Amino acid sequence: MGYFKDIIDGGLSLIEGMGVTARRLFQPLITVQYPRKKIPLSSAYRGHIELKIFEETGTHKCIVCLNCEKTCPSGVIRVQGEKQKEKGPKTLTGYVIDFSKCSLCGLCVEICPTSTLEYSREYELVGDTGADCVFDLMLRLAKQVEQREEKKKTQGIAA
Repeated sequence: MGYFKDIIDGGLSLIEGMGVTARRLFQPLITVQYPRKKIPLSSAYRGHIELKIFEETGTHKCIVCLNCEKTCPSGVIRVQGEKQKEKGPKTLTGYVIDFSKCSLCGLCVEICPTSTLEYSREYELVGDTGADCVFDLMLRLAKQVEQREEKKKTQGIAA
């Protein structure tokens, strides 16, 4: 009896699968010709972690509390800071993260008391070796600030 039941269940499964295939056969294709045409990202897209630029300061607000480094379950974040004055706050000098081992869990973004970490909108990161996936977020931030300044200059000239 179980043998015939398995045959009937398999036949019904086959018919259901063929029905799905038949319905999709007459729908238009949705192939995107990447990289010539970019895919619109969802507002919920979570890319890699990066330092946020705040408009009022023009840079980050990291206080080198090390919460992100301590919270990281993969142990891939290395934060370095130094005190400018003996009783003053620390300033961030280095923020290195290894994305080849990062699980993108977002705990570092959630725990940051100054909200200086955010998810990027970049999705075209690629590397040939593990070393290509190790990013110094301070260098990336400096490049972003530089790009913003150049953009402001070109907009000022065009206006």
